[in-house]
Amino acid sequence: MTQEIRTLVGSTQSEADRKRAMVARLRGSRVADGELLDNLALYLTRQTLSRINFMQDIYRQIVPVHGVIMEFGVRWGQNLALFSNLRGIHEPFNYNRKLVGFDTFDGFPSVAPEDGGRVQAGDYGVAENWQADLEDILDFHTQNAPIPHKKKHALVKGDASLTLPQYLHDHPETIVALAYFDFDIYKPTRDCLAAILPHLTKGSILAFDELNTPEFPGETIALREVLGLSRGAIRRDPNSPLTSYMVFEG
Repeated sequence: MTQEIRTLVGSTQSEADRKRAMVARLRGSRVADGELLDNLALYLTRQTLSRINFMQDIYRQIVPVHGVIMEFGVRWGQNLALFSNLRGIHEPFNYNRKLVGFDTFDGFPSVAPEDGGRVQAGDYGVAENWQADLEDILDFHTQNAPIPHKKKHALVKGDASLTLPQYLHDHPETIVALAYFDFDIYKPTRDCLAAILPHLTKGSILAFDELNTPEFPGETIALREVLGLSRGAIRRDPNSPLTSYMVFEG
């Protein structure tokens, strides 16, 4: 039986129907197997392409900044795969640019009053044992780039409010060049912002998926409580109403 995965959906019924039709075309594609990965643009939506462009924009900005990339809220792992490929494009020999992803892989561990009441524990989960699949996918991207013998990613499973402090204790050398927050909810966002603060440097980028979003107020509340809204200018992606980032000024 297919596992039910609950998410908030903002699409109209006609938009959802068109998307499902394109998904069916992708799953049943008659493009030859040897060419399918090279022709995925056939199935990309405007929104997905805009997101890829945003990731490329913030990645370019951290190329001269030393440190790792951390993602808080990995879910299916699309962003980590993008960051892996962008590393291979923009700094192919920088094996020091490790990707570290944090997620329960079971959906939200809990929700707080600051989250507004529209989400619940367990929302935004993934398929069973997805972490193992994602490891294989990230390994593929590693093997498809320079210096493939060095593993340049880590997936940390569990409640990041607990696992991030342990990771930083075990890796005291950590400098964070880019932190991408996609938890959506208040407590892990607040806890992880506070934990990485001593590991940021001038020029580090903090990126967010749901700032100023009524459906997920906890993300903005967490940023305001830990950093305030004036530690750096909050910039938005002109092609997306949601994604944004801050260049940390210290």
